[in-house]
Amino acid sequence: MDVGKIIKNLWEGSGYYLFGADNGWKSIVMIIIALFFLYLGIKKKFEPLLLVGIAFGMLLTNLPAGASDKLFHADWWTVQNIDYMDILRHGGLLDILYIGVKTGVYPCLIFMGVGAMTDFGPMLSRPSSLILGAAAQGGIYLVLILAAATGMYTGGEAASISIIAGADGPTAIFLTKELAPQLLPAIAVAAYSYMALIPLLQPPFMKLLTTKKERMTVMTTQRKVSKKEKVIFPILVTIIVALLLPSVAPLLGSLMFGNLLKECGVTERLSDTAQNALMNIVTLFLGISVGATAVGSTFLSEKTIVIIVLGLAGFILATICGLLIGKLLYVISKGKINPLIGSAGVSAVPMAARVSNTVGLQYNKGNYLLMHAMGPNVAGVIGSAVAAGFLLAVFK
Repeated sequence: MDVGKIIKNLWEGSGYYLFGADNGWKSIVMIIIALFFLYLGIKKKFEPLLLVGIAFGMLLTNLPAGASDKLFHADWWTVQNIDYMDILRHGGLLDILYIGVKTGVYPCLIFMGVGAMTDFGPMLSRPSSLILGAAAQGGIYLVLILAAATGMYTGGEAASISIIAGADGPTAIFLTKELAPQLLPAIAVAAYSYMALIPLLQPPFMKLLTTKKERMTVMTTQRKVSKKEKVIFPILVTIIVALLLPSVAPLLGSLMFGNLLKECGVTERLSDTAQNALMNIVTLFLGISVGATAVGSTFLSEKTIVIIVLGLAGFILATICGLLIGKLLYVISKGKINPLIGSAGVSAVPMAARVSNTVGLQYNKGNYLLMHAMGPNVAGVIGSAVAAGFLLAVFK
């Protein structure tokens, strides 16, 4: 027995040896980023349900090849004619989970759960919420122009990058898988990361663009929306949008179906499953498989870095657009609408609405803006889905 040879084989087969041989500095950078995201999710509690899964998936996929190849072959999304049966037979754990991202199943299921948790009442009771939700989507079109101006991306790629500004991860995945699947890892990670970082990114601009007097504005109670209105709304929206933009019908239809389960009053068990068990399971699978696409060797490239920067710019521009229209409505309403709710026009539900409420409470302890901010927030969900349908119609 050659003890020296055994020790050598053990060393050369270990992750520590393979780390330097196969991954290099890019994987080290990605592992550091993953650990930072874990810190933000666990210690700072920045949307941990999203960020912890994404960060751990990122950590797994950047471990040495001897470990990560058993989990995820991170380049299969670039294959045009995918043999999903081959992936099921020979793929790793995360390869199999990623099928739900690649096929667009996860975004639709997530939207079904979101719909089951969403109350469109605040939006229906104050129609101006639709204006704020639409205004925040301005960031999408501004980033579309910026991405096209770089000359680095095709029209479909620029459109896929622009949807990051909607702060809507499922919609970003749904659009990108159709227009620019080769950019799906960077766009998915950027979209979900910025969604999770809303409590960090939005408040500085909310305070910069509004006055103390505006931030202290207390909004009055909204009118009570009838059950009949709440039942008719998801059905009507599905019919109108599906006829106008058929390409987005699976996504928006899932959202409205989930909401109908909640509001119709005869499917409580299905509604409970959609917003709890189903939502939790899909979030688990989606978070870890999206994070696993951030492989250092392919993720850290010039194109990816520009996508991250453009996504951040779009998110900021969307927040600014919502706030500026919020200030306009503050003036038109003679001080009855707090412009802080304009920042909730981005589609991250209910994160953006909670941030509006938190900032409002900092300046007026009796200023509870949550329900008022939910109006623009849920309007933003519809707005980003409609924007995705428009971009699909133009660029596909």
